Amino acid sequence: MDSRTAAITPPRSEQRPCAGNQRRSRRKWEVFPGKNRFFCDGRIIVARQSGVLPFTLGLIIFTSGLFFIFDCPFLVEHLTSFIPMVGGVLFIFVVVSLLQTSLTDPGILPRATPDEAADIEKQIAESGSSEYHPPPRTREVVINDQVVMLKYCFTCKIFRPPRTSHCGLCDNCVERFDHHCPWLGNCVGKRNYRFFYTFIVSLSFLTAFILGGVITHLTLRSQEDRGLLLALKKSPASVLELVVCCFSIWSILGLTGFHTYLVASNLTTNEDAKGLWSGKRLADSANPYSYNNMCTNFCSVLCGPLPPSLIDRRGFIPQKGAPPPPHSPLPSRSK
Repeated sequence: MDSRTAAITPPRSEQRPCAGNQRRSRRKWEVFPGKNRFFCDGRIIVARQSGVLPFTLGLIIFTSGLFFIFDCPFLVEHLTSFIPMVGGVLFIFVVVSLLQTSLTDPGILPRATPDEAADIEKQIAESGSSEYHPPPRTREVVINDQVVMLKYCFTCKIFRPPRTSHCGLCDNCVERFDHHCPWLGNCVGKRNYRFFYTFIVSLSFLTAFILGGVITHLTLRSQEDRGLLLALKKSPASVLELVVCCFSIWSILGLTGFHTYLVASNLTTNEDAKGLWSGKRLADSANPYSYNNMCTNFCSVLCGPLPPSLIDRRGFIPQKGAPPPPHSPLPSRSK
């Protein structure tokens, strides 16, 4: 090696790490503090307790499959060929919205870093009135002339933003927390509520559509065979569909109606259960998040831009003592 080559080549300590060292870098989802499970290298996030989700998905696919296999051919022959097309569109809406609700970050807030937590604890300690009274763990903010109380989360070490609550099953603070749905295996919050609402609405239509198709199928077949018992014997799968739909449609329609009321009022299930802004606690309380207009509330809850995820679950954990790479921003907690 001549002097010119030696001057151009940087020393070993300044050379970029090899690809093997980069592969050993761990991503943030591998050390995520909440009770979640990740798949596809952190791209998919689900709750730890998501065992009922396969049952929910399997029941929908099983019931719809029986309808398409045993009822649709008879209905197409005697009525119209649009029946399986309409059922297929509803089925796709149900499955897609179910997966979007279950596999999406519901709006998890990142926990405070040790430095941030120490700074918040210092501010709380300085706000104490005396040594005999503990420092306050709440803060008050005014939203649309209404006082809203912000509570301190001892797990995440943050003051929860408005409408945020800590889910004990997932062990995360979730923005605009509605509820934890065991049937979908995930929390329902700010980032996936519109998918949840689309799911229950489309499931209501699909269940009613299958129920109406099965009743029509059995009615026409009983007229041909001159008896309902003969029609049931020729199509036993329709009996199973009838039982599943009759037992489930009432709860699905009730849930859809309840959440339609919540969307129209710009409320969450958590707020309604606790009696916030609904007059159950204070006669003069008012919902500071409602626009006092049903259409505006619907657009605000369901049609606004989808906020980005605040947890950088696919980011790399910075190595201690390692400087950031050149021409790249410093690692951040949000993405």
